[in-house]
Amino acid sequence: MPENAAQFTPPAADPWKGFRGVMAGTLILEVIVVALAFPVVAKLAGGVTWASGLYLGIVTLILLLLSGRQGRPRALEVNLVMQVFVIAGGFFHWSIAIVGVIFLIVWIYIAYIKRDVEKRIEQGRLPGQHPI
Repeated sequence: MPENAAQFTPPAADPWKGFRGVMAGTLILEVIVVALAFPVVAKLAGGVTWASGLYLGIVTLILLLLSGRQGRPRALEVNLVMQVFVIAGGFFHWSIAIVGVIFLIVWIYIAYIKRDVEKRIEQGRLPGQHPI
């Protein structure tokens, strides 16, 4: 850090606590939507095969488990990578890929918000921050 760079007190409220909650809530919503893809695959894609059922089940389980791990380092990056696997579910039915693309857009927006909050903390623009 340059010597003339301003230093600030920490924000009054922990912004990352709420951010982790938003990420966990987004994953829970994604779990619900991906789980609701089972009936779509069953009706429109010729039935749930062992491959499609296993794939969607594993993806759903991993998303559910990740929702409890959002306090870990690199959680956002892992969430973004998981979207590739959801989009790959389009192999079984195109609607699953659409769900993956929509949630990819949501996760990209969440990454933008994280970067914006980091910049605001650095610049001392969050409520409760004062120059040291």
